[in-house]
Amino acid sequence: MKTVDSYIGSRFLQGFALIIVILAALFSFLELVSQLDDVGRGNYELKDALFFIGLTLPRRLLDLMPISTLLGSIVALGLLADHGELLAMQAGGMSVRRICLSVLASGTLLIISTGMLAEMVVPPMDQLARTRRAMALSSSGVTLTQQGFWARRGFSYIHVGKTLSGGVATDVDIFESDEKGRLRVFTYAREADIQDNRRWLLKDITQKNITDQSITTRHMESLTLDSFLSSDQVDILELPAISMSSFDLHRYVRALRGSGQNADRYALALWRKLSVPLTTGAMILLSLPFIFGSTRRTTAGRRIMLGAFVGIALYFIDQVTMHLGLLLSLNPIITAMTPVVLIAGIALWRLRRNL
Repeated sequence: MKTVDSYIGSRFLQGFALIIVILAALFSFLELVSQLDDVGRGNYELKDALFFIGLTLPRRLLDLMPISTLLGSIVALGLLADHGELLAMQAGGMSVRRICLSVLASGTLLIISTGMLAEMVVPPMDQLARTRRAMALSSSGVTLTQQGFWARRGFSYIHVGKTLSGGVATDVDIFESDEKGRLRVFTYAREADIQDNRRWLLKDITQKNITDQSITTRHMESLTLDSFLSSDQVDILELPAISMSSFDLHRYVRALRGSGQNADRYALALWRKLSVPLTTGAMILLSLPFIFGSTRRTTAGRRIMLGAFVGIALYFIDQVTMHLGLLLSLNPIITAMTPVVLIAGIALWRLRRNL
């Protein structure tokens, strides 16, 4: 029986690999076409676009994991059904429940891989991709590093750890020197709001004034400065929530809430990131009724088309749920987990009805 379990698992993983390779190639090509619009802008060349496509591949794989799992399982199990192999397994004493458990056991590997991809691979590679792209697109007045970016204005320098979507910067250091290059004022702000009029509202500030005789320190709640960057440069340097790890998102959500700001957008991004492995598992469960349910006698092509339609419909439901959650200020956990519960509920209902 273990041999049969291994066979089912290997066919399931082969089906998944086939689908995700096809979809990843398609969406990578579309992303390349989009990046070609920026080739020739600044120092951005074709090789930079190709490098960007390669570094953002893990993010596309993560986005495609749920739908690839659904379609891959339908393809793999559908072929086994069409070739009479599932029927032979049942004739040999293997129950439908046992076959389903074999598929789910193999899917555990994908669920774990999805979690590792989301936390350990996507954030650093996506940040590196965006940093390299920004370096090629931005003017020479900005220097980017793995720890953020530097900009200069007159005798002043600014270092920003991260710029997040929504016009928020974190870990801002400002160094102000005199004409002889001696540091006179150092300002640190935990975060800054980049406002529409290109002014930065610094928050939670520690400022040190340095003279030849002493150093004085003072703390301020807020301070407004003229922006060191143009609006185009800010747009280029912004780091979207998908490029942040769950730990960074959690820390940032706590910081926003601690300062009395609305953190729903980032809290939802955090819980959506955590829900991806669960969604992948729910998609495996959803694929089983396509083989053992009322569609068992349909052709492989129709099963795949129906699976693709269901996957697209669930994607739109997920997007609508996300936007409604933000619009109505619903609990981020409920908003993120509703599609997962919906998928799992439909799958279990179909299985109980048709098996």
